[in-house]
Amino acid sequence: MNAHDLDETDYPEEITSLPDTAPCAGKSAGRPRAADKEARQQALLQTAGRLFLDKGYGSVSLEMIAREAHVAVRTIYVKFGGKVGLFNAVIASRRAHFFEGMQSMETDMRPMEQVLSDFALRFLELLSQPKSYQLYRMVVGESRTSPELAETFYEAGPKRTRVELARYFDRPDVRAQLRSEFSSDVLAFHLLNCVLGDGMCSVLFPQESALSLEVRQARVKQGLQLFLHGVQRPAL
Repeated sequence: MNAHDLDETDYPEEITSLPDTAPCAGKSAGRPRAADKEARQQALLQTAGRLFLDKGYGSVSLEMIAREAHVAVRTIYVKFGGKVGLFNAVIASRRAHFFEGMQSMETDMRPMEQVLSDFALRFLELLSQPKSYQLYRMVVGESRTSPELAETFYEAGPKRTRVELARYFDRPDVRAQLRSEFSSDVLAFHLLNCVLGDGMCSVLFPQESALSLEVRQARVKQGLQLFLHGVQRPAL
């Protein structure tokens, strides 16, 4: 997220100054390190995400977020363009956390079942988090009064996931293993549904805790078997 790195000049003067007891007190002020910028940005995104879930998207103002995150309101406008852009960054950051360290599917040359299993385990872990259930319910509940909320959520979350899967299925070596009558978009859609199962019931009747690794592995194994059985070309 280099384009959204927070700079020390984005903060009010009284916030950027360090107390005398700080480890680096007494040193001359300078540009913050990249790690510090990233930490500050993540703190802002975490604060915004918590407020959105606790109070609802429509009830949260940028002033409220800025006050709790100890940043200037103009920081949010400059870096994210406003509340919609900030919400988009919250979704993108949360998604990136669960897919961190995963090799790009467009260049991952492992067998298809291994690549899809790796993806599906991370995908199911993300969607089985209690915060994910809260997020889905908030988006559905406020989509009429805040249509930009639903559009932003779809673009940053579900659509991005489907696009990445479709690109993988479009790879010539992968495409050669799959039945030609199914488009890459259809393949992506059905893979997600095979892995997720009855997703709407999960949103309406959420778990109190995330699914265990054993449960996720069992669901992914069964879902992939169902998916591959229906879409793979028969062996010659």
